[in-house]
Formats: sequence, C-alpha cells, structure tokens
Amino acid sequence: MNQRVIPLADERQLRQLPSVPAELVAPSGRLVDSRGRPVKDLRISVTDRCNFRCVYCMPKAVFDKDYAFLPREALLSFEEIARLARLFAAHGVSKIRLTGGEPLLRRNLERLIAQLVAIPGMEVTLTTNGVLLPKKAPALKAAGLTRLTVSLDSLDDTTFRAMNDMDVPVADVLAGIDAASAAGLGPVKINMVVKRGMNDHEIVSMARHFKGSGHILRFIEFMDVGSSNGWRMDDVVPSAEVVRRIGEAFALEPVDPNYTGEVAERWRYADGSGEIGVISSVTQAFCSTCTRARLSTEGRLYTCLFAQSGHDLRALMRSQRSDAELATVIGQIWQQRGDRYSEIRTAETAALRKIEMSYIGG
Repeated sequence: MNQRVIPLADERQLRQLPSVPAELVAPSGRLVDSRGRPVKDLRISVTDRCNFRCVYCMPKAVFDKDYAFLPREALLSFEEIARLARLFAAHGVSKIRLTGGEPLLRRNLERLIAQLVAIPGMEVTLTTNGVLLPKKAPALKAAGLTRLTVSLDSLDDTTFRAMNDMDVPVADVLAGIDAASAAGLGPVKINMVVKRGMNDHEIVSMARHFKGSGHILRFIEFMDVGSSNGWRMDDVVPSAEVVRRIGEAFALEPVDPNYTGEVAERWRYADGSGEIGVISSVTQAFCSTCTRARLSTEGRLYTCLFAQSGHDLRALMRSQRSDAELATVIGQIWQQRGDRYSEIRTAETAALRKIEMSYIGG
C-alpha cells in the first residue's frame, strides 16, 4: 500500500477555489468553514515512520509488507513547517500538536519545537508512544514544550506487547512517562485506545493505576481511521460503557469542558483524586464543533481525520509562492470545508479507502 497513489488536489484545483466570502469570516477575524467552525487547532505529522506496529494504526501485515514510506527529501523541512504554522496562526490557529508516526523519531525535533513556540500566542503539544522520552524529555522541555500526551493501551505486559506488535515492554512506556514528569512536562495526558476483546478488560485497572497520579487518563473509542486496521463496529467499546465500568469502581462526577470544541468528555473522581476523559468519535460524534486541520508529513492539508484526499501545500511553497498567496489558499480550503464523517458513518463509509492514521497523525 502506497499512500501517494491516493488522488490529491493539484495546483490547478487549488487555483479554482473561490475567494473567501466576508460572511465566512467570524467577527473575531477568524476564518470559519461552511458549517461555521473556526480553525483553531493544527495537527502536524513530522514523520510517517514509527517504532511500533500497533494493530489499530500500523498493522505489521500491511506496513512491513508493501507500504512505501516517504523518502527524506519528500518531508517538509522544519523551516517549511514553521512557515505554514505562522500562516495558520494568522487564520486563528492557537494550538499545534506534533504527531507522526512517532514524532520523536524525527531527528532534532526540539529545533522545530523552538521555532513553533516562538510564534506569538501559540501552544505546542506533542503525542508520543513514550519509549524515547527518557532520552528526549529534557531537550523537549528546554526547547519550550510544556506538556505532552503518551499513548498507552495496556498495563498488562502480554497485552501491551501484542498491541504494539514489536514486543516492546510496557515498562519502557511507564519509564517514559516518569521521565516526562521529571523534566517538568507533566501532568501527562495518557491515551488508551479501547478495543473490545483485546484490552477492554483493563479499563478499570488502568483507571486505578493512574488515579491520584496527577496524570489524566483518556479512553478513546476504536475508530475506522485508514483502511488497514480491520475496523468493525462490534469491536468498539462505547464511552458510556467505559464511564459505567469505572463508575462502578470509583464514584465519578461530570466536569464541564475546558473550552468549546474539546473532544474529551471529562469526569472527575468524587474523592478529588484526579479525572479521566472519554473520546467518543464513533458513538457521540463531535463533528459540529471540530476546529482541527491536519498537515501531513509531506505537506498535504487535510480537513478531516477520515479524509480520502488532501491539498498539496508543499508544491506551492517549493514553487516560490508568497506568504500572501499561501495564506489565501489555506483560507480557501478551510472555507470550503463541510466534513462531518462521524455524523454520517455507516458500514459503507467505514469501508471506504481513507488516509492512514500513521500518515496524518491522530
């Protein structure tokens, strides 16, 4: 499977996009899409490579067989990423999340972080599997990163090794979380993708382990991202069930969202020992408040996690387009956006060929 065979918008198509109507610019000056959603968050994939082969993201049977990873020259440089980030900031983006693949595999990533945190008003975060944090956490902190998210799907070593499919022990990730905390990158958000019959038996044990730790554990419904993870609705554990199971062990109270469009529904322990979150993109779609754009490793702009195609910003940059021209194209793409995949998901849409999570980031 080669991601580059997916049809993508070329420069001619981008030129044909209409200008941005005044009514699609919010009173705040922020650009909004066709459903009135502003662009606030930018997720940037800095590499399509990973040191895990998680069964719901990069299953080994596909990615170690016929998948063509990008050559180094195809990747956006740090300077190109920072340039686009500044243009997105001008459109209202105030938060960037670095993803992959595994972003810590990108050499000298701390140099990019330093460039991004220098953008006025920009919050920069990172999602990682945590294995490289013992080596990288101090440099990430020194570059200006203030917090991060670690993916951890099980505390049981046998289950964890089976899910990452690279025989990596869970102790390596726990050591990474500890290293992040020691470097001042806490509290850490910990994401657990829950798949029925594989790790759902650990929902309560995960909650128990991180309760009172100061970290925030979030449970994510198994999603039909990409075309290679064998997604079935029967494998989804609804967030309501997750909350019910934990609530039977520990009293929970609902918490208001931190901001409009927050993807995680928050619950706190009644005894004050922390909180959990659930992300329900399958059973409780939050498309109506989605403010996220995604930039792939090679500079393609996607307006939905479940997209089939993207827009090639790298080609425009490398053809010596001005910042004003690039900013106009970004605005045109966003104002055309009407994505609401999770609201219309069916067995048929789930079977469509979509961009892989490892290519676009989570």
